[in-house]
Amino acid sequence: MRSIFSSQGAFYNGDCITGASVIPDNSVDLIITDPPYGIEGDKLDRHYNRDESFVTGGYVEVPSEQYESFTMDWIRQAERILRPGGSIYIVSGYTHLRHILNALHETSLEEINHIIWRYNFGVFTSKKYVSSHYHILFYAKPGGKRTFNTQCRFSLSEKDENGGSLNYQDREDVWIINREYKPGKVKNKNELPTALLSKIIQYSSNEGDLVCDLFLGGFSTAKTAIGLLRRATGFEISRTMFDAKAEEMQALVPGFLIDNAKTPGEPARKRTRKNWSQDETIRLKERYNELNQAGLSQKEITKQLQEEFDRGYWSIEKALKQSGIKPGRKKEE
Repeated sequence: MRSIFSSQGAFYNGDCITGASVIPDNSVDLIITDPPYGIEGDKLDRHYNRDESFVTGGYVEVPSEQYESFTMDWIRQAERILRPGGSIYIVSGYTHLRHILNALHETSLEEINHIIWRYNFGVFTSKKYVSSHYHILFYAKPGGKRTFNTQCRFSLSEKDENGGSLNYQDREDVWIINREYKPGKVKNKNELPTALLSKIIQYSSNEGDLVCDLFLGGFSTAKTAIGLLRRATGFEISRTMFDAKAEEMQALVPGFLIDNAKTPGEPARKRTRKNWSQDETIRLKERYNELNQAGLSQKEITKQLQEEFDRGYWSIEKALKQSGIKPGRKKEE
């Protein structure tokens, strides 16, 4: 099996099902993969009516009648190589989604979220609704601590112009992320956008972790992982696609995406989800009464308590209610 090796990854030109033996059991921290469609993906340009002159050839499709067994085989390999606590994100359309869900059900992998990714440039139709979303299945392997960096992109205290939580919005399970438009550039037939990959990698891995893509395609997952200071590995069965990206992968500079990555605009609350001690609860109640007597608004009081106790909004609210205090708006005089 042909391969590319660098300080940040190892990539193989071969079938991920038969070739995955090169990856040890329980060694991968995160898998992100976008398997073949099983819907004549090599002919999608007929539906999208787009210029394919800069699209790399060699797309290898899976016949529809083989899709069920094919899916079960590669998902079994994914389960094997994931470490206990490791996460997997599978991007899928709706046509063969049932086969992926059924295969996952036959493994030990546990569902965490079923995400909907809504994108631009959907497939235009005249007699049914326009297809403009994909499914992203987020599962994890039991038996270890799962990585989820809750405040890696927005801290719990960051708000939008209407006072809504940016952290909450970023972690909702419907994502609106546009495809990347790359006119005049050599690309894979269906590359996942860097914004989507960065979001997954930031939330579900740490620097130095190993990220795997079983269907590399245009190597977008691997490039993004290395750009965010992770290690990467994976498989691509097409020699044409593999060769088209070989030189580029060897020339990548680790961390090249770090400066532009989304990071919190305010410091993260370090004591989020920590239990309140009895002394902390007493001090919180005393401090609330002091600030209330000083004439501060409820919004000002809550913000001040968040800073002093290094806790999030809901943690403060819950602790106050358990102390017998019911925060509310003061009546205007």
